[in-house]
Amino acid sequence: MLAYALARPLLFALDPEVAHGLTVKALKLGLLPPAAPDDPILATTLAGLNLPNPIGLAAGFDKNAEVPDAMLGLGFGFVEAGTVTPLPQVGNPKPRMFRLVEDRGVINRLGFNNEGLDAYVARLRDRAGRPGIVGANVGANKDAVDRIADYETGVRAVRGLAGYITVNISSPNTPGLRALQSREALAELIERSLAARGEGGPPIFVKVAPDLTEEDIRDIAEVSLAGGIDGLIVSNTTIARDGLRSAKAGETGGLSGAPLFERSTRVLREFRAATGARLPLIGAGGVASGADAYAKIRAGASAVQLYSMLVYEGPGLVARIKEELLTLLQRDGFPSVDTAVGSDA
Repeated sequence: MLAYALARPLLFALDPEVAHGLTVKALKLGLLPPAAPDDPILATTLAGLNLPNPIGLAAGFDKNAEVPDAMLGLGFGFVEAGTVTPLPQVGNPKPRMFRLVEDRGVINRLGFNNEGLDAYVARLRDRAGRPGIVGANVGANKDAVDRIADYETGVRAVRGLAGYITVNISSPNTPGLRALQSREALAELIERSLAARGEGGPPIFVKVAPDLTEEDIRDIAEVSLAGGIDGLIVSNTTIARDGLRSAKAGETGGLSGAPLFERSTRVLREFRAATGARLPLIGAGGVASGADAYAKIRAGASAVQLYSMLVYEGPGLVARIKEELLTLLQRDGFPSVDTAVGSDA
């Protein structure tokens, strides 16, 4: 998109968090054109959800559910808002977002900064009845005594307003949070989250880290299948720093963008093998092209998500990914996205 190419130097001259805030304001004003209709070949299903295309917006972009409809209007097949915590939270000290331009990556240590459930739920309630799948990503407050209780609170608050719910236990920026991925803690988390959702509620996904051992992956897969969770999002940001060139590569926090693609796709492939295709997977991490989305779909993802690469490519990225993905599906003779899922497994 030419407009973004012209605006990018100005945005990159600003602090990343300030630039992001300006982007959200622009979206609120409706300054971006709507997307063209999707080709029917791109339509797919995810845990019973009917999506017009498999390209989703990952959590983190719209933490407070301010612009989900604007992002759907850009052509995303589904949008995930959050992470939201029960109580408002300021997050970690600034600066806490860093562009790794040479690596086309981003490091953040935001720490679940958000306006809290009350504001978030009010916005979801205001959009009730509008078309499009908007998922709610829920988290725990940093100082919560019982973090699983925070997830229960979040699930209860959004269960009648969201197309699906993501339980985010894999951010590296809340100390101790990733411990909820252990076998016993995850089993309790799933049981209590599903009970909080109740019968007939939306699908619940668990978002996991890319920094997992083979044993971790096997344990998470077994517990998820036994516990009845509806799917996994693979993956969140990484704490690894492999082969980076940028001067800011040493900043603490979670790394996303292009450097995460290979790691997250490998872990996705391992989860596909560990679950035996019995659990829907969403692939996230470093998606910057139709080929990247296609690789994750062939590795086992029913849908994919992106966020950080919008920083480098702008809003036109969504349409380009869909065009390239459609060409690849047609080239290889797949009549739909669903038929390509896991074809490399």
